Amino acid sequence: MSEITNRAAPPPPTAAEKLKFYGLWIATAIFLLVLPKVFGSGGALTTFSLIGISIIFALSYNILLGQTGMLSFGHAVYYGIGGFLVIHAINIIGGNKWPIPLPFVPLIGGLTGLAFAILLGWVSTQRSGTAFAMISLGVAELVASSALILRTFFGGEAGISANRTKLLKFFDWNFGPQIQIYYLVAAWTLICMIAMYALTRTPLGRMCNAVRDNPERVQFVGYDPHVVRYIAFCFSGFFAGIAGALAAINFEIANSAYLGAVQSGTVLFAAYIGGIGFFIGPVVGAIFVTILSLGLSDLTTVWQLYFGLIFIAVVVFAPGGITGLLMMHRPLVRSGMLGRVIPSYLVALVPTLALLLGLMLGIESIVHYTMNSMEDPNIKAFGIPFNAASPVTWAASVILIVGGFMVARMTWKRIAVAWDEALTAARAKEMAV
Repeated sequence: MSEITNRAAPPPPTAAEKLKFYGLWIATAIFLLVLPKVFGSGGALTTFSLIGISIIFALSYNILLGQTGMLSFGHAVYYGIGGFLVIHAINIIGGNKWPIPLPFVPLIGGLTGLAFAILLGWVSTQRSGTAFAMISLGVAELVASSALILRTFFGGEAGISANRTKLLKFFDWNFGPQIQIYYLVAAWTLICMIAMYALTRTPLGRMCNAVRDNPERVQFVGYDPHVVRYIAFCFSGFFAGIAGALAAINFEIANSAYLGAVQSGTVLFAAYIGGIGFFIGPVVGAIFVTILSLGLSDLTTVWQLYFGLIFIAVVVFAPGGITGLLMMHRPLVRSGMLGRVIPSYLVALVPTLALLLGLMLGIESIVHYTMNSMEDPNIKAFGIPFNAASPVTWAASVILIVGGFMVARMTWKRIAVAWDEALTAARAKEMAV
């Protein structure tokens, strides 16, 4: 029996594999250190801080959805509660002059998220699937409504504010300048990423995947799927609390928006658009969603509509998310066959862009006609000026949508053919080697 066990055990990682693994994290740390030297403006530093917070939040959500298969509509509860407790903690620490520097304060948010996950998670994780999703939604609405009722703790609609510079200095840093907050967020982002990745490599992480795929078989081999879901839920709440704490520190305020459905929906979008099947997926999704939300809000007034359309497109056409699409090309890159499909991509790009342009013109014209019909029809969206009331605009929109879709559909079929040919050639090349 011992011989069979030894044969079944995976071989230990080689020195080259270890060097590659640790080198990747060291390169990430260096990248985070150098990034402000390249993009040092206040707006860029704020954006990077928001991306770091979003990465922690999305990875914490992926512990539920991607790792354990639990769809939650109320993950913002632990994010928001962590943020509120940290704001109160900053006020108490600063008022009493306690020798606690700001870099350790996010841990308070994490422990708060963990405490509430322990309190609410045992009942919530009794069921999985749709039942768990509905329970999480009910808990989220309960906590969000309480934020407007319990004004002493939540501060009502105005929220609770604090001054982070009143805390003990950390190596002569008072964390007033945005660049110091960026490095604080970057450090916690790296720590949380390493911790959550390590969690996926533990027996608990493997068991979470088993519960996601086949809970009946997990129960058959002697494990309780409920306990596994509950432990994963607690870890998720802990890291969500850290993300909320960093957000509260960054803005120096916590309000009811931290607990709302929009916050829960945003982290769901980030995780799914990035790709829940890969650890790096929520990271990619967090970067994409943060930059997209900041960019679209400057380009159009109905940016949330486009945000929803992008999410629908990912669900329908790319269930594996952005990361899944990129990973599909790995066999072609390794075999050198990627060049066979790039021309087809370039050909399909033109009609696809025409289709998107027609949709943009149609959406903006309809929005203007239904919501701002009494205002000047000469508007500007995505940097393109046009007359929303002109028949020419409506005709151009219809032509671009219909014509672009018909031509794009033909080019997409060509992509499928080129993809199959390139993948077949790649497999043949691997077999020959």
